[in-house]
Amino acid sequence: MALKTVDLEQFEKNAENLYEAVVIASKRARQINDEMKMEINQRLEPIMAKETDDEAIMNQDKLNVSLDFEKRNKPSLQATDEVVKEEIKFRYRDIE
Repeated sequence: MALKTVDLEQFEKNAENLYEAVVIASKRARQINDEMKMEINQRLEPIMAKETDDEAIMNQDKLNVSLDFEKRNKPSLQATDEVVKEEIKFRYRDIE
């Protein structure tokens, strides 16, 4: 897999500094990863629920689901792209 370079000025454009942009991207990557986990569990649940004698069919279904997820971009790359394209809106917690 080839590495993708990111222009740091674009990356930190809508944050106060580079470190804040990294924290924003990492938190978003965690959210994306959690969403992907939920989706894969939802897709595997029906496969696991139907217990058949033919393990080859079940294994092929699991393989198809896993290949679908392997084709997707990694959560960190998706989050970085969202930060660069300014698709993420963030705010600070209210401390009272």
